[in-house]
Amino acid sequence: MKICVIYDSVTGNTKMLADRIQEKYRDRLTDRMEEADVIFLGSWTDKGSMSGKIKEQAEKLREKKVFLFGTCGFGGSSEYYEKLFERAAALLDDSNEIIGHYYCQGKMPLSVKERYLSLLREHPEDQRMQASIQNFEDALTHPDEKDLDRLSKLLDELRL
Repeated sequence: MKICVIYDSVTGNTKMLADRIQEKYRDRLTDRMEEADVIFLGSWTDKGSMSGKIKEQAEKLREKKVFLFGTCGFGGSSEYYEKLFERAAALLDDSNEIIGHYYCQGKMPLSVKERYLSLLREHPEDQRMQASIQNFEDALTHPDEKDLDRLSKLLDELRL
C-alpha cells in the first residue's frame, strides 16, 4: 500500500505532524498522489479552514483513502477540532473514504500576539481579547510530545 503525505505548514506545526506520519510509513511513501492508495492531507488553520493550497489538493482527490490532519492556534476544544474536520471533509469528493483525522493546537506567529495586544490597548476591558492572549501563551509549546504521541497512537490504530 503506497502512502502520500501532502501538507502545508507556515510555522512548522503541521510539518511536525507530517514528519511523525512520514516516520511511521517511511517504507511505503510516495511523492506522487496518483499512485498512492492512502493520502494524508494536512494543513494549518486559515480562518477556520484549510489553507488555499491544501483546499486545491483536497478538491482533486478521487477514490482515495484519506486521513485529514492539522493544527490550529486555538486549542483545548474537541468541538472546535471536530468543526475543522467537518469543514475539511466537506471539500472531498464523495468517492473518497475518510479513514481518520487528527487536529491539535499549534503555536502562532508573534505578530498575532502583537495584534491582540494592540487591540487590548484600545479596549482594556475586552475579556475576549484577554482570553485570546492567554490562549496564545498556552499554544507556545504545541504541538508538544503529548500531541505527537496521541497522533502516533491513532496511526497505530489505523493498521495500514
